[in-house]
Amino acid sequence: MQCNIDNRGRVARILSGILTAAAGTGLLAGWVMQTLPGWTLWAALAAFAGGAFMVFEGVKGWCVMRAMGFKTPM
Repeated sequence: MQCNIDNRGRVARILSGILTAAAGTGLLAGWVMQTLPGWTLWAALAAFAGGAFMVFEGVKGWCVMRAMGFKTPM
């Protein structure tokens, strides 16, 4: 994987990934405490996985969309 984003993009992906993973953790906590409906488990897992992937992109400096040729202005 070749680095295809600059430092500003890396920071943005890491921060948004942390926030998204935290939202997933919050949804999971609500599901565990049975204050949220059953489908929330799937939303929590999807949010956490997406957030973890965003952090991975930021740490590696690689964006999957840019690698496929899409322009992602920052």
